Amino acid sequence: MMAIAPDHSVSAAEIAERLRAAGLAVSIVGDSATAVHGLTHDSRAVESGQMFACLRGHSFDGHAYAAQTVENGATALLVDHRLEGVDDAVQLIVDDTRLAVGPASAIAWGDPAQRVTLIGITGTNGKTTTAQIVAVLLEAAGLPAGIIGTLHGPRTTPEAPDLHAQLAEFVEQGKRAVVMEVSSHALALHRIDGTVFDVVAFTNFGHDHLDLHGSPEAYFRAKSALFTSAFAPVAVINIDDTRGRLLADTISDRSGDEAMRVTTIGHDQVTDVTVTTTDHTYRWNDRTVAVPLGGEFNVANSLMALSIIAELDVDVDAAITGFGSLAAVPGRFEVIDTDETRSRGITVVVDYAHTPDGLERLLRAARALTDARVIAVFGCAGRRDLQKRPIMGELAARLADVAIATSDNPRGENPDAIIDDVIAGVAEQYRSRVIPLADRRVAIRRALELAEADDVVVIAGKGHEATQDLGAETIDFDDRRVAREELEDLT
Repeated sequence: MMAIAPDHSVSAAEIAERLRAAGLAVSIVGDSATAVHGLTHDSRAVESGQMFACLRGHSFDGHAYAAQTVENGATALLVDHRLEGVDDAVQLIVDDTRLAVGPASAIAWGDPAQRVTLIGITGTNGKTTTAQIVAVLLEAAGLPAGIIGTLHGPRTTPEAPDLHAQLAEFVEQGKRAVVMEVSSHALALHRIDGTVFDVVAFTNFGHDHLDLHGSPEAYFRAKSALFTSAFAPVAVINIDDTRGRLLADTISDRSGDEAMRVTTIGHDQVTDVTVTTTDHTYRWNDRTVAVPLGGEFNVANSLMALSIIAELDVDVDAAITGFGSLAAVPGRFEVIDTDETRSRGITVVVDYAHTPDGLERLLRAARALTDARVIAVFGCAGRRDLQKRPIMGELAARLADVAIATSDNPRGENPDAIIDDVIAGVAEQYRSRVIPLADRRVAIRRALELAEADDVVVIAGKGHEATQDLGAETIDFDDRRVAREELEDLT
């Protein structure tokens, strides 16, 4: 992303003062009056007058590129030790640049989070759909809204410099609100430190990202870190989820400066619920709500979106009219509608579900739509969270009538070995339901060939993704396109 320079500058001294206010120790080498116009951590993207943040990663050290960025116009550096040979730039020295880069980015980009209504949404599943809904409802209520999330960039939540640059760009574009998906990676790696939200929300908690966090408890702690008064005054939490209820109770016990106002949501807040393949309706707060998204789990997503909207200073009834213009969320319970599906009377759904909890929700939603069979195509990614493989195998075999285990993004790992790990979790009584097919296109075709009238075929795991990472190469592969091609070929 090409950053748009803010219409202001701050001094290195002002950035240092912000860091001290965040509880960080800072020393300055060089002219503290030096003007700073934005901040980046990408040495290739540095622009004249910017600060360069020297971050450390598993395989890189930004300090090695500091001199190069000064040659390219950087006037300030954020470092964890004094550097030699960069006398043309002021250095702000901190103990840990990753802890400092968030607050530094916020002020360097003009505190754009404070110039919009900002909503942060975290949880294992439902973040993307809920964010899309909230943005549409905000637009209907008169607040042009931007979105930061899985569908809008290479990372669900960008690194702090990119995040605040994007927020600044939204401000330049006239956006009055921004909806942000907040990942556990972003929380653990301090990407949103220094960002202030108007409302933060928790959708649900399931098994995911244990390759990063190590345990469910550590993963939950990472998610919970968003729910402090330092980030937002208001929390909206789904208490149908066990961890959500625990989180709500924990927050409610706080007092003084740590207190947050908590709004809880749950299935008991809606009545007269009707769900089809393509939409759902219910009664909420004496209003009839009609949402053009199918699947039972989308009831929770739309209810979460409404509850967030209700916490903002907007016209809720005007916002609700936005449901009329809501489009299908790419790769989220997206129905593949073709002449072949209609003539055969089958339903084909592509969904991003790639966690045990997400797959279970998807398969239960599909089961609720038919008295016929559910045929599932699913897989697990290579080099990621091996613990969830047998769990997903068990769920797919038990909840689907036919479960075709295939490749997701193998990332160089042997696809057949991944499938073996998946099938290892399947109870003997369900083994006959499982078909191993490593070639994902072949697996999708097999599912479509097997489908009979009233069957629901779910293709899970990749959703909106347009490529498949094989390790040695990345190929074009979009489940939605492949499903349409194979359906046409079967006509």
